[in-house]
Amino acid sequence: MLTPPLALTLDLDDTLWPVRPVLERADQAVHDWLQQHQPEVARSWPIAAMRELRAQIAEQRIDLAHDFTTQRQLTLQHAFAACGIADAPVEILWEIYFAARNRVVLYPDSLAALTRIAARWPLASLTNGNADLQRIGLHTHFAHHVCARDAGIAKPDPRIFRTAAERLGVPAERIMHVGDDPHMDMVGAREAGMRSAWINRERQPWPAYLGAAPDLDLPDMAALADWLDANYPAA
Repeated sequence: MLTPPLALTLDLDDTLWPVRPVLERADQAVHDWLQQHQPEVARSWPIAAMRELRAQIAEQRIDLAHDFTTQRQLTLQHAFAACGIADAPVEILWEIYFAARNRVVLYPDSLAALTRIAARWPLASLTNGNADLQRIGLHTHFAHHVCARDAGIAKPDPRIFRTAAERLGVPAERIMHVGDDPHMDMVGAREAGMRSAWINRERQPWPAYLGAAPDLDLPDMAALADWLDANYPAA
């Protein structure tokens, strides 16, 4: 049996909630505002075009690979400038986007499992995204929040995992990282010296080209909570 972990790090998007519908609703909220207040921009930059523009900016600004927030704000500035509008209402539109982006719908198993795990282990969220745990209402379950924008580096770079370990005050080898992405989460954790638990909701086979499989391959967060309780019973 593995030595008990002293803490866990936890990915957010597609681990605790499905992120695609959240991002789609956030894009739609911005577009709805544009249609009402800036119809020329809305006509010139429908949602698909705005997404393509953001992808272009991400490709051009590799220095912002860790910063989705600034990428999106630059996208808005560029879209307005292309319509001859110098002063884009970026703050207004960002708040509209950010509010919608944080109206997540948890997977049915997430909250109960998170509550069980957080009652026994300190947790740090570890994400490349820009979810706000306070707005979502999950912040009380976490001792720390580590995001790529603040850290200046994104998963799978092992340095962001080590940043989380430093915040927790626990050696990396005594931390279990939990996440859904084989490369970003599992390989990143492995290269940082952490254990890894793959939340593999679609029950996909492990991609052999990524090397050694994670320590755990589980269908959901409830299975993780059950595994931890079964292997490390409370005293």
